[in-house]
Amino acid sequence: MTRRLVVTGVDGFVGRHLARIAAESGLDVFGISRNPEPDPDLLSTLAGYTGADLRQEWPQGLPQDADVIHLAGLAAVGPSFDRPQDYIAGNSAIVTNMCEGLVASGFTGRVVGVSTGAVYAQKEGEDPRTERDAVAYTSPYVVSKILVENLLAYYSRRGLRTVVARPFNHIGPHQGPGFLLPDLLRQLRSSPPDRPLRVGNLETRRDYTDVRDVARAYVALATAPELTHDVYNVASGSSHSGLEILEALSAALGRPTPPLEVDESLIRATDPPIIVGDASRLRSDTGWSPTVPFAATIADTVAAAS
Repeated sequence: MTRRLVVTGVDGFVGRHLARIAAESGLDVFGISRNPEPDPDLLSTLAGYTGADLRQEWPQGLPQDADVIHLAGLAAVGPSFDRPQDYIAGNSAIVTNMCEGLVASGFTGRVVGVSTGAVYAQKEGEDPRTERDAVAYTSPYVVSKILVENLLAYYSRRGLRTVVARPFNHIGPHQGPGFLLPDLLRQLRSSPPDRPLRVGNLETRRDYTDVRDVARAYVALATAPELTHDVYNVASGSSHSGLEILEALSAALGRPTPPLEVDESLIRATDPPIIVGDASRLRSDTGWSPTVPFAATIADTVAAAS
């Protein structure tokens, strides 16, 4: 019997890649999103689709012998400061409704809940963050994700097999606006080469993993025969600065790197200079490792946006 996978937020940035990768690996993928009908681009990868507002209810009729990868929810740090209650209430309500529905239906699969590597507290030096490091409540988005993690831990005591993934920054083809890579690409394409680009602090370094590798990590967690931990980082283990991303984008577009104009309003004073994740636990338990080189991520992103 073909293994089944339910993906919430299937038409989001990660969900689209995840559905394709899971289907290509032989899984029957059942998608959920708020839209009444599936995106036509997803039809070839889905065995089934349900439109539902998960903040209100968990839909009926989904396969009970599936695994779940939960992606749905509000997913950006910046806007959470302006809409704190939307993030905290919405992201937690989705998990509560999902888990209550699964418990009531006698669900037997595994639930992979996607949190974020942004939950970790700042630390001195450049040591990678591990799952044992302290967390810090630095934004309403992070508060909502830690609440989601706690809810998943509660429902594990109710009988669900839950595991938390903490992805660090992920980038790649079809990422929407509001994130560094697509925003820089949009500016580059809309500005003359000699016009300064308005940017924040491009000196900070972050752990960027290709979205397709992130999707493979989630599938690995969902389908692993056995997991020995409750929380797993998803990270490349290396870092790139914003300036490196800009230079790589400029090269991929065949144009010189433009002059920069720093906009102080785009800089968060509390941003640490470097953040890197340690995914040793994930590698050990699932055999996962990133496969897409940074240069390929940039090139594929530019090509997909053409």
